[in-house]
Amino acid sequence: MPGKIRQYFKDKKGDARDSSGGGMVGKLLLIVVLFYLLIAMIMGMYWSSEPDSFSVREHTRATANAMQREPVTGFATTATMIRIAETLLDKPGGYITNDIFPPGLWLDNVPNWEFGVLVQVRDLARAMRQDISRAQSQSSEDADLIIAEPQLHFDSDSWAIPSTESEYRRGITALKRYLDRLSNPEKTDSQFFARADSLNNWLADLETRLGSLSRTLGESVGKASISDTVADFEGQDPLDERAQGVDVKTDWTKIDDVFYEARGSSWALLHIFRAIEVDFRKVLQDKNATASVKQIIIELEGAQGDMWSPVILNGSGFGIMANHSLTMAAYLSRANAAISDMRELLSRG
Repeated sequence: MPGKIRQYFKDKKGDARDSSGGGMVGKLLLIVVLFYLLIAMIMGMYWSSEPDSFSVREHTRATANAMQREPVTGFATTATMIRIAETLLDKPGGYITNDIFPPGLWLDNVPNWEFGVLVQVRDLARAMRQDISRAQSQSSEDADLIIAEPQLHFDSDSWAIPSTESEYRRGITALKRYLDRLSNPEKTDSQFFARADSLNNWLADLETRLGSLSRTLGESVGKASISDTVADFEGQDPLDERAQGVDVKTDWTKIDDVFYEARGSSWALLHIFRAIEVDFRKVLQDKNATASVKQIIIELEGAQGDMWSPVILNGSGFGIMANHSLTMAAYLSRANAAISDMRELLSRG
């Protein structure tokens, strides 16, 4: 009986080999699949590299020279915003968030980095449309910023009909038209008001963004929820031992997602604040807020330090293992503190 069973499987194996041309087709398919996976893995490693930072001042000069224009107030911020958005689309691998095929489909960290950058571009586009390009609340909105702001808010996951990339490029094109009109001395329908109140409104939104990010990063090791703790205190004798709130901890599968979102946000903000240092120079000097901007830039540069670990480590707060989330949270918290100081200075008469 065992001999018959062995013979049965041997016959089946021979039939399969005969039907596939002696196994050549199967082997060829296997080689093609393995080669594809190898190429996809190598490309994925290359695509996972983060874009380098660039010099805002040099980029502003180069853009102004290429356009044969003078870098008027607002030129640096607008040109930098365009460069950030284009980097999102033109970096190695292009825009990956909406990819449906490997290796983009397999990558996890890059889409979160892209989302962090995208949030900051969107917030700045909204601030430019609502405040910075308008003299007062009753002023008309800029025609190109009306197009750019919603285009940059288009669905970040759309693969086709229309694709996310095509919609974002329409927004970038509108920003380029705004920059062209802004720097054209013969046209007066485009404005950039480098005022303290306009900058302060954008900083208020940014403060909440960074506060949320630093909080989530800090919860990588688990922290008591403030809301739960306060709820436990209500109605209790103040002399009684206070109960601790329920620990809130970022899920271990989300730790790298939050980290790279913060990494992308800090990359975009680093360049935006360098541009603000140029365009809002006068108001920053008048309000004695220049030092605050420089401090923010220093902290954001620290958040962009080289990553020497292939994975995001989540060691305990004072353990022997590194905790990359807490390190990033420390940089963002210090940057956020400097933003608070900056807002206070800008709000003074």
